[in-house]
Amino acid sequence: MANTLGIVKPDGVRRKLVGTVLSRIERAGLIIRGLKTLRLSRQQAEKFYAVHEGKPFYKPLVEFMTSGPIVVMVIGGHGSIEHWRELMGATDPAKAKYNTIRREHATSIEKNVVHGSDSPATAKSEIAFFFDEDEILPKE
Repeated sequence: MANTLGIVKPDGVRRKLVGTVLSRIERAGLIIRGLKTLRLSRQQAEKFYAVHEGKPFYKPLVEFMTSGPIVVMVIGGHGSIEHWRELMGATDPAKAKYNTIRREHATSIEKNVVHGSDSPATAKSEIAFFFDEDEILPKE
């Protein structure tokens, strides 16, 4: 039972969608094992998104992710990575399936409300970026 990282991005926080996102996670049978609100510094955002450095969307992404508070969470449960990614929907909300967070709430590819880890290795490093082990509820 792996954990994954979820983020409600600045547009989601600004639009008061945090409760909606948390509710969707819990209704899907996933478990919130860690949760905090914070504001990324430029340095933190650059480090977190370093894998995208040099790509055309890197600088706008860093600007966007530092534009307001975010909510980071550790999401657990069976198949949490895949299940969370299904709940989020495709990055492009126009291509996302109906009944997904991005299809229902995103306003663009850039402002797509949520982030989720794409693999077990990424989840492990992304969770460690934001959370100490003692901040995460144990698996039951």
